[in-house]
Amino acid sequence: MASGVLVACIGSATRLIDYVQRMKKRYTGTFLLGRHSPTEDTDGEVTKLVDPLIPTREAILAATVPLTGRIDQRPPAFSALKVAGRRAYDLARKGELVELASRPVDVYRLELLSYDYPMLEIEVECGSGTYIRSLGRDLARSLGTEAVMSALTRTAIGDFALVDAVDPMTLDNDSLERHLLPSLRAVAGLPRVVLSSAELTEVGHGRTIPYRRPDDAAEAVSGDEIAALDAQGRLAAILEVRQEGVLAVVRNFCSDGC
Repeated sequence: MASGVLVACIGSATRLIDYVQRMKKRYTGTFLLGRHSPTEDTDGEVTKLVDPLIPTREAILAATVPLTGRIDQRPPAFSALKVAGRRAYDLARKGELVELASRPVDVYRLELLSYDYPMLEIEVECGSGTYIRSLGRDLARSLGTEAVMSALTRTAIGDFALVDAVDPMTLDNDSLERHLLPSLRAVAGLPRVVLSSAELTEVGHGRTIPYRRPDDAAEAVSGDEIAALDAQGRLAAILEVRQEGVLAVVRNFCSDGC
Protein backbone atom coordinates (compact mmCIF):
# COMPACT_ATOMS: atom_id res chain seq x y z
CA MET A 1 0.00 0.00 0.00
CA ALA A 2 2.61 2.59 1.08
CA SER A 3 5.69 3.34 -1.00
CA GLY A 4 8.01 6.20 -1.82
CA VAL A 5 10.94 8.15 -0.44
CA LEU A 6 12.84 6.94 2.61
CA VAL A 7 16.03 8.75 3.60
CA ALA A 8 18.62 6.26 4.87
CA CYS A 9 21.49 7.66 6.94
CA ILE A 10 24.66 5.62 7.45
CA GLY A 11 27.85 6.09 9.44
CA SER A 12 28.21 9.43 11.19
CA ALA A 13 25.22 10.75 9.22
CA THR A 14 22.93 8.79 11.53
CA ARG A 15 23.38 11.74 13.90
CA LEU A 16 21.43 13.83 11.39
CA ILE A 17 18.30 11.68 11.35
CA ASP A 18 16.35 14.06 13.58
CA TYR A 19 17.02 16.90 11.13
CA VAL A 20 15.59 14.80 8.31
CA GLN A 21 12.55 13.94 10.41
CA ARG A 22 11.81 17.64 10.88
CA MET A 23 11.62 18.23 7.12
CA LYS A 24 8.32 18.70 5.36
CA LYS A 25 6.89 15.58 3.73
CA ARG A 26 4.92 15.39 0.50
CA TYR A 27 2.47 12.58 -0.28
CA THR A 28 -0.07 11.54 -2.85
CA GLY A 29 -2.93 9.53 -1.41
CA THR A 30 -5.75 7.69 -3.18
CA PHE A 31 -9.06 7.14 -1.39
CA LEU A 32 -12.32 5.35 -2.07
CA LEU A 33 -15.34 7.32 -0.89
CA GLY A 34 -18.49 5.72 0.50
CA ARG A 35 -16.53 3.05 2.33
CA HIS A 36 -15.45 2.39 5.90
CA SER A 37 -12.63 0.36 7.41
CA PRO A 38 -11.43 0.09 11.03
CA THR A 39 -7.87 0.61 9.80
CA GLU A 40 -8.95 3.57 7.63
CA ASP A 41 -7.39 1.85 4.59
CA THR A 42 -8.02 -1.14 2.36
CA ASP A 43 -5.77 -3.37 4.48
CA GLY A 44 -8.68 -3.69 6.89
CA GLU A 45 -12.16 -5.08 6.32
CA VAL A 46 -13.84 -2.63 3.96
CA THR A 47 -17.58 -2.05 4.23
CA LYS A 48 -19.52 -0.15 1.58
CA LEU A 49 -22.01 2.37 2.89
CA VAL A 50 -25.65 2.00 1.88
CA ASP A 51 -26.76 4.81 -0.42
CA PRO A 52 -23.81 7.07 0.43
CA LEU A 53 -23.72 10.77 -0.32
CA ILE A 54 -21.75 11.55 -3.48
CA PRO A 55 -20.02 14.91 -2.98
CA THR A 56 -19.37 17.32 -5.82
CA ARG A 57 -15.89 18.40 -6.81
CA GLU A 58 -16.70 21.91 -5.61
CA ALA A 59 -17.73 20.60 -2.19
CA ILE A 60 -14.49 18.64 -1.89
CA LEU A 61 -12.40 21.68 -2.78
CA ALA A 62 -14.21 23.74 -0.15
CA ALA A 63 -13.74 21.01 2.46
CA THR A 64 -9.95 21.01 2.02
CA VAL A 65 -9.64 24.57 3.37
CA PRO A 66 -10.42 23.86 7.07
CA LEU A 67 -7.98 20.92 6.96
CA THR A 68 -5.05 23.13 5.98
CA GLY A 69 -2.71 24.83 8.46
CA ARG A 70 -2.23 23.85 12.11
CA ILE A 71 -5.08 21.42 12.78
CA ASP A 72 -6.05 18.92 15.47
CA GLN A 73 -5.96 15.36 14.16
CA ARG A 74 -7.00 12.14 15.87
CA PRO A 75 -4.56 9.37 14.88
CA PRO A 76 -5.98 6.05 13.68
CA ALA A 77 -6.48 3.24 16.17
CA PHE A 78 -4.32 1.03 13.95
CA SER A 79 -1.10 3.01 14.40
CA ALA A 80 2.30 2.54 16.02
CA LEU A 81 1.55 5.09 18.74
CA LYS A 82 1.72 3.71 22.26
CA VAL A 83 -1.13 3.44 24.75
CA ALA A 84 0.00 2.60 28.28
CA GLY A 85 3.27 1.28 26.87
CA ARG A 86 1.67 -0.88 24.16
CA ARG A 87 1.31 -0.25 20.44
CA ALA A 88 -2.17 0.94 19.54
CA TYR A 89 -2.40 -1.50 16.63
CA ASP A 90 -1.69 -4.45 18.94
CA LEU A 91 -4.61 -3.45 21.14
CA ALA A 92 -6.88 -2.78 18.16
CA ARG A 93 -6.10 -6.17 16.59
CA LYS A 94 -7.21 -7.84 19.82
CA GLY A 95 -10.54 -6.07 19.56
CA GLU A 96 -9.87 -3.63 22.37
CA LEU A 97 -11.36 -0.17 22.05
CA VAL A 98 -8.62 2.31 21.20
CA GLU A 99 -9.43 6.01 21.23
CA LEU A 100 -6.32 8.12 20.75
CA ALA A 101 -6.38 11.77 21.72
CA SER A 102 -6.26 14.41 19.02
CA ARG A 103 -2.99 16.25 18.61
CA PRO A 104 -1.84 19.25 16.58
CA VAL A 105 -0.26 18.60 13.18
CA ASP A 106 0.81 20.89 10.36
CA VAL A 107 -0.76 20.56 6.91
CA TYR A 108 0.96 23.10 4.69
CA ARG A 109 -0.90 22.18 1.52
CA LEU A 110 -3.86 19.94 0.68
CA GLU A 111 -4.66 19.76 -3.02
CA LEU A 112 -7.25 17.75 -4.93
CA LEU A 113 -5.44 16.04 -7.81
CA SER A 114 -8.30 14.06 -9.33
CA TYR A 115 -11.84 12.95 -8.58
CA ASP A 116 -13.88 10.27 -10.29
CA TYR A 117 -16.31 8.86 -7.75
CA PRO A 118 -15.59 6.82 -5.74
CA MET A 119 -11.87 7.45 -6.36
CA LEU A 120 -10.34 10.58 -4.90
CA GLU A 121 -6.65 11.52 -5.15
CA ILE A 122 -5.02 14.22 -3.06
CA GLU A 123 -1.54 15.67 -2.65
CA VAL A 124 -0.46 16.69 0.83
CA GLU A 125 2.54 18.61 2.11
CA CYS A 126 2.76 18.25 5.86
CA GLY A 127 4.91 18.03 8.96
CA SER A 128 5.92 14.94 10.88
CA GLY A 129 3.22 13.03 12.71
CA THR A 130 0.47 13.68 10.16
CA TYR A 131 -1.56 10.62 9.17
CA ILE A 132 -2.70 10.89 5.56
CA ARG A 133 -5.38 8.21 5.94
CA SER A 134 -6.83 10.15 8.87
CA LEU A 135 -6.75 13.31 6.79
CA GLY A 136 -8.80 11.50 4.15
CA ARG A 137 -11.14 10.21 6.87
CA ASP A 138 -11.76 13.72 8.18
CA LEU A 139 -12.17 15.14 4.69
CA ALA A 140 -14.82 12.53 3.86
CA ARG A 141 -16.67 12.97 7.15
CA SER A 142 -16.84 16.72 6.65
CA LEU A 143 -18.62 15.89 3.39
CA GLY A 144 -21.10 13.57 5.10
CA THR A 145 -19.54 10.28 4.04
CA GLU A 146 -16.61 7.95 4.79
CA ALA A 147 -13.40 7.03 2.97
CA VAL A 148 -10.66 4.43 3.00
CA MET A 149 -7.15 4.91 1.67
CA SER A 150 -6.20 2.55 -1.15
CA ALA A 151 -2.70 3.83 -1.99
CA LEU A 152 -0.08 6.13 -0.50
CA THR A 153 3.18 7.40 -1.98
CA ARG A 154 5.66 9.66 -0.22
CA THR A 155 7.00 11.75 -3.07
CA ALA A 156 9.44 13.92 -1.12
CA ILE A 157 11.10 14.55 2.23
CA GLY A 158 12.44 18.08 2.14
CA ASP A 159 14.38 18.28 -1.12
CA PHE A 160 14.88 14.50 -1.24
CA ALA A 161 12.52 13.69 -4.12
CA LEU A 162 11.13 10.44 -5.47
CA VAL A 163 12.59 11.12 -8.91
CA ASP A 164 16.07 10.96 -7.35
CA ALA A 165 15.42 7.87 -5.24
CA VAL A 166 17.04 4.48 -5.78
CA ASP A 167 15.35 1.10 -5.41
CA PRO A 168 17.25 -0.53 -2.50
CA MET A 169 16.83 -3.93 -4.15
CA THR A 170 19.12 -2.76 -6.96
CA LEU A 171 21.98 -1.73 -4.65
CA ASP A 172 25.08 -3.76 -3.94
CA ASN A 173 28.50 -3.06 -2.42
CA ASP A 174 29.85 -1.86 -5.75
CA SER A 175 27.03 0.59 -6.53
CA LEU A 176 26.20 1.89 -3.05
CA GLU A 177 28.92 4.52 -2.80
CA ARG A 178 28.05 6.33 -6.00
CA HIS A 179 24.49 6.84 -4.78
CA LEU A 180 25.52 8.39 -1.45
CA LEU A 181 24.62 12.05 -1.00
CA PRO A 182 26.55 14.68 1.00
CA SER A 183 25.60 14.93 4.67
CA LEU A 184 24.95 18.63 4.10
CA ARG A 185 21.71 17.70 2.30
CA ALA A 186 20.26 16.58 5.63
CA VAL A 187 20.56 20.09 7.09
CA ALA A 188 19.53 22.02 4.00
CA GLY A 189 17.27 24.25 6.08
CA LEU A 190 20.03 25.57 8.34
CA PRO A 191 22.00 28.76 7.66
CA ARG A 192 25.65 28.14 6.81
CA VAL A 193 29.07 29.45 7.66
CA VAL A 194 32.44 28.42 6.19
CA LEU A 195 35.07 28.01 8.90
CA SER A 196 38.73 28.91 8.68
CA SER A 197 41.36 26.23 9.33
CA ALA A 198 41.94 27.67 12.81
CA GLU A 199 38.21 27.55 13.57
CA LEU A 200 38.01 23.98 12.30
CA THR A 201 40.77 22.99 14.69
CA GLU A 202 38.90 24.50 17.63
CA VAL A 203 35.61 22.92 16.59
CA GLY A 204 37.35 19.59 16.03
CA HIS A 205 38.35 19.62 19.70
CA GLY A 206 34.81 20.51 20.76
CA ARG A 207 35.68 24.05 21.79
CA THR A 208 33.54 27.12 21.21
CA ILE A 209 34.47 29.75 18.65
CA PRO A 210 33.47 33.43 18.44
CA TYR A 211 30.07 34.08 16.90
CA ARG A 212 30.05 34.49 13.14
CA ARG A 213 27.09 35.79 11.18
CA PRO A 214 25.86 33.10 8.74
CA ASP A 215 27.13 33.57 5.19
CA ASP A 216 23.68 33.07 3.65
CA ALA A 217 21.23 34.47 6.22
CA ALA A 218 20.46 37.29 8.60
CA GLU A 219 21.85 37.48 12.10
CA ALA A 220 21.19 34.38 14.17
CA VAL A 221 19.91 34.56 17.74
CA SER A 222 20.63 32.51 20.82
CA GLY A 223 19.49 28.92 20.36
CA ASP A 224 19.66 28.98 16.56
CA GLU A 225 21.68 26.27 14.85
CA ILE A 226 24.16 26.84 12.04
CA ALA A 227 25.74 24.35 9.64
CA ALA A 228 29.52 24.80 9.72
CA LEU A 229 31.36 23.89 6.52
CA ASP A 230 35.02 23.41 5.69
CA ALA A 231 36.69 25.08 2.70
CA GLN A 232 35.58 22.22 0.44
CA GLY A 233 31.93 22.73 1.35
CA ARG A 234 31.67 19.60 3.48
CA LEU A 235 29.65 19.53 6.69
CA ALA A 236 32.10 19.91 9.59
CA ALA A 237 29.73 20.49 12.49
CA ILE A 238 26.38 21.75 13.69
CA LEU A 239 26.92 24.80 15.89
CA GLU A 240 24.51 26.53 18.25
CA VAL A 241 24.46 30.24 18.98
CA ARG A 242 24.94 30.92 22.68
CA GLN A 243 24.13 34.08 24.62
CA GLU A 244 27.80 34.57 25.46
CA GLY A 245 28.45 35.50 21.83
CA VAL A 246 29.97 32.18 20.87
CA LEU A 247 29.15 29.19 18.69
CA ALA A 248 29.11 25.88 20.56
CA VAL A 249 29.44 22.44 19.00
CA VAL A 250 26.20 20.44 18.93
CA ARG A 251 27.32 17.72 16.52
CA ASN A 252 30.92 17.28 15.41
CA PHE A 253 31.83 15.67 12.09
CA CYS A 254 35.47 16.74 11.97
CA SER A 255 36.53 13.19 12.78
CA ASP A 256 35.34 12.37 9.26
CA GLY A 257 38.24 14.37 7.84
CA CYS A 258 38.18 18.15 8.45
